[in-house]
Amino acid sequence: MKKTQTKEVSDLKKHIGFWMRIVSNNVSHSFAKKLETQGFTVAEWVVLREMHECKNTIVPSYIADLTGLTRGAISKLVDRLLEKGFVTRKESSNDRRYQEIELTKEAKHLLPKLASIADENDEQFFSVLSLSERKTLTELLRKTAEFNQLTKLPIE
Repeated sequence: MKKTQTKEVSDLKKHIGFWMRIVSNNVSHSFAKKLETQGFTVAEWVVLREMHECKNTIVPSYIADLTGLTRGAISKLVDRLLEKGFVTRKESSNDRRYQEIELTKEAKHLLPKLASIADENDEQFFSVLSLSERKTLTELLRKTAEFNQLTKLPIE
């Protein structure tokens, strides 16, 4: 009679992913709550920030590619930003499906305030680390993301 070996179950807290998830969930939740007090979602922040990076004008399909969201979801997001007065939308006269969105002056003035909320949130969670440790952590996470080809921007 053959004796079967049972594989040992690893300790949950032994996994790097466990600790990353605890930190990530709390950092993200805190940031989302802070943005909410300003009337924004994380997804809206990401879109505005990427538009700023792209020098203000962007096509919705590019945002969909960056975030991994569907074009329908991006369309709804852009509609919300239009309603709030933070973007304008231009449609092509030749092809109504082609649109460009652009940041408004209001959005350009608000972005530094939202960026400062992001910076303060990072400081709140990562001030326990020295600048050198923060740099090392960032480099390790980037290396892991690149190795695993993780290119979609986090929006939640």
